[in-house]
Amino acid sequence: MYTGSIVILYQCKGRMKKVVLVTGANSGIGLALCERLLSQDAQLQLCLACRNMQRAEAARQALLVSHPQAQVTLLHLDVGNMRSVLRAAEEFKQKYNRLDYLYLNAGIMPNPRVDHKAFYKGLFSSNVVRMFATGEGLLTQEDKVTPNGLQEVFATNLFGHFLLVRELESLLCQMDHNSLVTWTSSSNAQRSAFSLDDIQHQKGREPYSSSKYASDLLSLALNRHYNNRGLYSSVICPGLVMTNLTYGILPSFFWTLIMPIMWLIRIFTNTFTLSPYNGAEALFWLFMQKPESLDPMAKYHSLTSGLGNNYTQPHKMDIDENVSEALYVKLLELEDTVRKKLRDEDIDIKAKN
Repeated sequence: MYTGSIVILYQCKGRMKKVVLVTGANSGIGLALCERLLSQDAQLQLCLACRNMQRAEAARQALLVSHPQAQVTLLHLDVGNMRSVLRAAEEFKQKYNRLDYLYLNAGIMPNPRVDHKAFYKGLFSSNVVRMFATGEGLLTQEDKVTPNGLQEVFATNLFGHFLLVRELESLLCQMDHNSLVTWTSSSNAQRSAFSLDDIQHQKGREPYSSSKYASDLLSLALNRHYNNRGLYSSVICPGLVMTNLTYGILPSFFWTLIMPIMWLIRIFTNTFTLSPYNGAEALFWLFMQKPESLDPMAKYHSLTSGLGNNYTQPHKMDIDENVSEALYVKLLELEDTVRKKLRDEDIDIKAKN
């Protein structure tokens, strides 16, 4: 499942208005973030960039019910389709002349499978909290190749967002303001799932974990290459949130049975945020910070206390600067390859016509 959305900051009649771009915003954490942003700043220019325009319009109408004066527009964007990314970025640049907050929140976990033996073993062990919080050793996915020739999870969760950042450089990198790119990562971002020799995770069975760990690495590289141009990058973890993506992991009846246990466990751990509103806490908190004050080596976690109080806490990421730079170089090379392939396809289409 995929959703997307965008918000940006621009100048109108001499008055600065914030524009925030949020992919994955027509449901779950993304929609909850948009609601919280509009509650904080009703002057936001909010553009929902989504693959499914019917769902996008429904999300827009929901936001307008609670914020009738809000300016919310729609943009068609499929982050997993590179041609769609290029088209959407071009349309976006025609509408806006700056971008201050880019939330890269869209993500997919296709055909998740659970190691049921490991699950039931962990359910009645002292490791139950970590098992739910990270999914480590439990989750595998079946990936597939997109029409662009990329692995679908890699394309949607990482490369499409990378290409979007590259396309919107002129709006993100401006001398009169700093911009912030924020990646929605995961506690499932495991170093063991990622390999520089297989950045698309073609040979493995944990493409989701690999793509999320890659986003942690890429965020660090973006800071290294763009901070001097006013662009900053950060990473968050929403905690364990019950969204459509989460519910797809196990049968619905099972979640009905286990939810009381999870609410009970939340009394003793702060990582079970459970609701999209709580999961968006770190995303919202970053909106209130100065981009240059953030730690590029930290992942900012949404946390909820046993009493239901939300807060954000940074944790040092398990990443290496050299690996981060090597991934960045590989992504630039892949970008050149993809752009050339798309140009060649355009030439072939024109020749046939």
